[in-house]
Amino acid sequence: MCRNIRTLHNYEPHATSDEVHAAALQYVRKISGSTKPSKANEEAFEQAVHEIAHITQHLLDSLVSHTPAKDREEEAAKAKARAAVRFGAA
Repeated sequence: MCRNIRTLHNYEPHATSDEVHAAALQYVRKISGSTKPSKANEEAFEQAVHEIAHITQHLLDSLVSHTPAKDREEEAAKAKARAAVRFGAA
């Protein structure tokens, strides 16, 4: 259920608002135990996603790193290579 919650700090290019929103959505889904809220809870669910995405972006903007930023494409290639070893090349 939490596949979109990934490390978003210290990458180049920086995390997009879509990535931050996807992580917030997955977080709210996880803690609420629901992938789609009922009509009665829809407003509270969306408000929580909005607020968590906002504070997450604020956190990312405030963090300081003393190491060079990781390259997203390079890290994705490494992950793909690890998956190929783990699950066998397709």
